[in-house]
Amino acid sequence: MAEINVKNKKASFQYEFLEKYIAGIQLLGTEIKSIRDGKAGLVDSFCTFDKHELYVRMFIGEYSHGGYVNHDPRRERKLLLTRKELNKLEKKVQNVGLTIIPIRMFITDKGYAKLEIALCRGKKMADKRQDIKDRDSKRELDRIKKRNF
Repeated sequence: MAEINVKNKKASFQYEFLEKYIAGIQLLGTEIKSIRDGKAGLVDSFCTFDKHELYVRMFIGEYSHGGYVNHDPRRERKLLLTRKELNKLEKKVQNVGLTIIPIRMFITDKGYAKLEIALCRGKKMADKRQDIKDRDSKRELDRIKKRNF
């Protein structure tokens, strides 16, 4: 079976990660089958609190053999975290003005879908420019090292 590892590549450019957590996802049968087929995406996904529970809004494409029991591709899915972690995250999101963004989705050895989420602060435009400069200078250094060795 191919390894499933879906990443949100834009997240590290747009946000500064403060804390990371691994959360389980409450899925329907056709959703886990679609994830295993590689039909999941984390672009434009986000997490929200509703009645002290954390939900993620993300895209999981419909299962090709689902029939009439297929799921809604953009429905809210409950994230499974401990009560202590949920209380901590909820307090930080409300008071400080931070947000929770999904970074990566993967399947464990036991077959469970897990979501890596991060407590984030949005980057300013100057921070984004600095990231681009750092990335370009690192790339240039790697080219020089490769030529000399």
